[in-house]
Amino acid sequence: MHVLPVVVAATLDTYGNTGVATIQSLQTLFTNVLSVVVALAGVALFIMFVVSGFTFLFSGGDPKKLEQARGTLTNAIVGLVVIVAAYLILRLIGVFTGYTNITKFSVSPIPTSASGCSYHGGCVPNSWVCERSYGQLDCAEHFKCGGHCSAP
Repeated sequence: MHVLPVVVAATLDTYGNTGVATIQSLQTLFTNVLSVVVALAGVALFIMFVVSGFTFLFSGGDPKKLEQARGTLTNAIVGLVVIVAAYLILRLIGVFTGYTNITKFSVSPIPTSASGCSYHGGCVPNSWVCERSYGQLDCAEHFKCGGHCSAP
């Protein structure tokens, strides 16, 4: 199977082959692996439907083969329901939280600034505790400029 070289190649193409792994490399790797897993689940579901259908067709009235086909079809439908339910639960969480990209995986770096805030420390999330806080300065929304900060 040639899945791993494709995943690694996409990671290296996106972030350059610098030889240093970053958290953004994991983002691409996770996204590509998740795409492959979802595609394989769809193919497996389709194959289960086809096998179940052929088993029904060629059962010849044999109760054992009919029961086997019914079981395969039931498992395929349960798998479809689980996949659709997982997606709908994620969408529902997105509606309640207001985060519209909940089905997209991304790792956002903490923004830093080249001017004002970099002289005082760095941009950190508003929830962090800092010995010195300098307000928002050049930081993005939901971030503040602070020195000697730690995560809550």
